[in-house]
Amino acid sequence: MTATDSKHISGLLSPWIQDKRVSRAVPFLCGRVLDFGCGAGILADYVNADHYVGVDHDNEALGVAQGKYPKHQFVSDLPDESPVFDTVVSLAVIEHIAKPEELLQRFAALLKDDGAIVLTTPHPHFHRIHDMGAMVGLFSKDAADDHEVMFNRKDLAGLAQRVGFQMVEYQRFLFGANQLCVFRRR
Repeated sequence: MTATDSKHISGLLSPWIQDKRVSRAVPFLCGRVLDFGCGAGILADYVNADHYVGVDHDNEALGVAQGKYPKHQFVSDLPDESPVFDTVVSLAVIEHIAKPEELLQRFAALLKDDGAIVLTTPHPHFHRIHDMGAMVGLFSKDAADDHEVMFNRKDLAGLAQRVGFQMVEYQRFLFGANQLCVFRRR
């Protein structure tokens, strides 16, 4: 891990947690993939360059990603094309979004009819533990400070339903502290 990578993943346990999120999401990646919140592009390791678009608002992270994966496409905003993706994946992002329904609607517009949205997010029961761990440097302080909404399984299923999807897969991992869900159109 380079100094630039560690800047984007602060917290002693953050790289390990990121690896666990990625390992849970990889089995659900198929076809053309949009990686929203791609950071330094770790999911690019698992998707052919011609089937991958990474999106992140952090231009420094995008520069790192492009340097590591020069054949992959990295951009700072969601593409306007529609529907062209088989999978939209967003790991540990939705809890940082003030209006998650709007984001999921944008994802839906980019998905083919049989496409899937793959999300990971922390479970709310572990919010206090995460905050305490961030205070002592185990987890990212920036991430803890930026949480807008915390979701449990019922919340995630309701969110999916409100945007015309259903939750077809749900898993808790990292001792129940994190969740993975997969949404498909109803």
